[in-house]
Amino acid sequence: MKDLSKPAAAFAVLAAGLSISCVHQQVGRTATPIAKPATAPVNAWDQQIRNAVNVGEGDYELGLLRQRVAAEPENVGARVELAKAYGERGYHEIALEISRLAVARFPESGAAQLSLVRDLRDVNQRAEAITALENFVKAHPASAAEYYSWLGILRDESGLWPLGEPAHRKAIELAPSADYLHNNLGYNLLMQKKNEAAAVEFREALKLNPSSRMARNNLGIALAQSNAPAQAVANWQEASDPATAHNNLAAIWIEKGNYPEARKELDLALGYNRAHSAALKNLELVGRLDGNPATLNATPATATGWQRFGHSVRKLFVGPLDDSRAEAAKNASVH
Repeated sequence: MKDLSKPAAAFAVLAAGLSISCVHQQVGRTATPIAKPATAPVNAWDQQIRNAVNVGEGDYELGLLRQRVAAEPENVGARVELAKAYGERGYHEIALEISRLAVARFPESGAAQLSLVRDLRDVNQRAEAITALENFVKAHPASAAEYYSWLGILRDESGLWPLGEPAHRKAIELAPSADYLHNNLGYNLLMQKKNEAAAVEFREALKLNPSSRMARNNLGIALAQSNAPAQAVANWQEASDPATAHNNLAAIWIEKGNYPEARKELDLALGYNRAHSAALKNLELVGRLDGNPATLNATPATATGWQRFGHSVRKLFVGPLDDSRAEAAKNASVH
């Protein structure tokens, strides 16, 4: 759905728990050691801090970033980079705390605010991220499109589709030539079942960026949902082969629960390419869903240039749109 590619200190946060052995010594008597107290269990937070410190000590890039923040305490960009570096290494809580400190120290910094929003999202604290971003754009009404785009995405991911729409529209108002913003609004409208309006946005995204596979796939979904299956297939064939296009439409029918129509499309897909892996998987899925055998009824069609070309350019749906949805989630978290 999302393409967010537009738009971290050298603090080692230490939480040391020390186990101390105490020996009481009395004059004229043998010293009797007292049993060493059991070490308190290490919680996940403390363990991540220790692991992060170990990584930081052995990671050349992290070491440089930490040194840079120590040497340039007023450099908000260095703090943002450090937070991002820790997040990329899987230490999301550490990244979040670095971003929190950056926002506290530089409350007017948009870069610090976006870093905080991304890190909150990474630990599934979207409600706090939404509130923080809403407050920021309210205090900074001249914020760039990226801030409103993130606000729309966070609302979308929280299921607040009607609230996400005006944020996406504001982003487009500020940057009308950014194709990914039109794709994001289109997806929001698609989830609100405003299929024709969604198709308009996907077409605009393709006008701005004809090679956008995401917008191409989403346009096909919008057309299929608008009861224009022939147009959906024609749209998909502009970037793939006939087998893939018919398989994509079959995936739409599967999601709608229309298994007879799905089988018809899969027969067509496998008629073009009997080895089409996604179509075969969908045929197996339909067999499980409707209880009928997953049989191949199609007569192999003559190989075409599309089939040969498709191996290098096709983007397949596997199952009922799972692939399309997985690809959308992956571009919204891009930092």
